[in-house]
Amino acid sequence: MSTPTLERTRTAIGRRFLGLSPLTWVLILGGLTVVPFVRLVTDSAPLTATTTFTAAILSTCPIALAALGGVWSERAGVVNIGLEGQMLLGTWGAAYFNWYYGPWVGLAGGIALGMVGGLLHAIATITFGVDQIVSGVAINIIASGAVEFLSRAFFSRIPTNGGPRNLTGLFTLPTVRIPGLDDALSTLNGRHWFLVSDLAGFLEAFVDDISVVSLLVIVLFVLSWWLLRRTTFGLRLRSCGESPAAAESLGVDVRRYKYVGVLVSGGLAGLGGAYLSTVATSTFNVGQTNGDGYIGLAAMIFGNWNPFGALGASALFGYADSLQLRSPVSLHALLLLLAIGLAALTAWRLWQRRFRAAITNGVIGVAFLLWFLFTNSIPSDLGGMTPYLVTLLVLSVASQSLRMPAADGQPYRKGSAG
Repeated sequence: MSTPTLERTRTAIGRRFLGLSPLTWVLILGGLTVVPFVRLVTDSAPLTATTTFTAAILSTCPIALAALGGVWSERAGVVNIGLEGQMLLGTWGAAYFNWYYGPWVGLAGGIALGMVGGLLHAIATITFGVDQIVSGVAINIIASGAVEFLSRAFFSRIPTNGGPRNLTGLFTLPTVRIPGLDDALSTLNGRHWFLVSDLAGFLEAFVDDISVVSLLVIVLFVLSWWLLRRTTFGLRLRSCGESPAAAESLGVDVRRYKYVGVLVSGGLAGLGGAYLSTVATSTFNVGQTNGDGYIGLAAMIFGNWNPFGALGASALFGYADSLQLRSPVSLHALLLLLAIGLAALTAWRLWQRRFRAAITNGVIGVAFLLWFLFTNSIPSDLGGMTPYLVTLLVLSVASQSLRMPAADGQPYRKGSAG
C-alpha cells in the first residue's frame, strides 16, 4: 500500500462518530467478544452475571455524573477539581430534603447544594481570578467540613437516625421492571452460552428493577452530547474553552457561558451525590463519596472531555468496583481481560507507528498475563484497590491520545487578548 493511500486510510479511520475516537469504538466492540471469551476460559460466571451488571450500574452512575459535570465545566474552560466537594454537598442536601419532603425533593435538594458549590467555585475563579486548582481544592475542604457540621447540627435531632454523622431510613425512588422480559433474559443468562447469555445478563440489568434515576442518567448524557455538539449554545460554550478571545470578538458573553458551565457542573456532581444517598443506598453517611468525584475527574479525562467517552470510562471503573464487591474471585479473571485489551492496544499503536507507546503497553500487558498465569487469586486487600488501580492504568495508557480544550484552566479577563 502506497504512502498516500496509507495516510488516507488512517485519516478515514481517524474520523470520529458521536465524538468518540476509533480506538474507543474498537475497545467497545472488542469487549463484546473478549469478555465472554474470558468468562469461558476462566469459568467465571460472575463476570457477566446480572447481579454484577446491576452493581456496576449503581457504582457507575455517581462517577458518571461527576465526569459529566467535569465535561461541562472544562468545555467552558474552567477546571473543576471541586467535583468531590460538590458531590459531598449533594449527599447531604439529598438526605436532608428527602427526610422532610420526600425522595424527589431530596433529589432536587442534592442538585441545589451541588450548584451552591459550583457557584462558589465560579465566583472565585471567573469573577475574582483565583487559581482554579486552588479554588477546587478549597471547595473540597470546605464541603467536607460543612457536611460534617450540618450533619451534627441537623441529624442528631432525629431520634431514629443512626447517629450524629449519618441518617438511615431515607425514602427510596421508584424502579422500572418489565415483567416477562426479565425472566426470559434471566433464563438465557443462566445457560452460559457464548455472547448470547452475556448480552442477556447485561440487558436484564436494565429491565429488572432498575431505578428511574439510573435511566435519567443515560438521558442526561444523550442530552448533554446533543446540547454541546449540535446546538449554537453548545458551540458558544465550547468556544469559551477553546479560544475565549475569539469568542468574545464574535459577541459571545464569555463570563456568562463559563458561569453556566460551572453551575451545571456543580448541579450534576450534586446529583451524583444524591444518587449515592437515595438510590445506591437509602442511608446518608458523612464522607459517603469515598473519592468518586476524583474518579469521575479521571473518567472525564480518559473520555477525552466527551460525554459518551466519560460514560464509557465511568462504566469501566464501575464494573471493576462491582467485581470486587460481588465476586472477589472474578478479579483474577480481570487480569486476563486487561492483558488481552493491552495486547489489542499494542497492535493499534504499532499501526499508528507509535513504537514507544506500543512497547510500553506491551510490557504492561505481558506483566498482567504473567500475573494471571502464575497466581490463582488476588489478595483481598489489593482487590479493594481495583477501581483506583484501573483508574491509574487507563490514564497512563491513554494519556498520549488525549486533547483537552485549548484554553482549559487559563484565567480569563474581559477584553484580554488571551
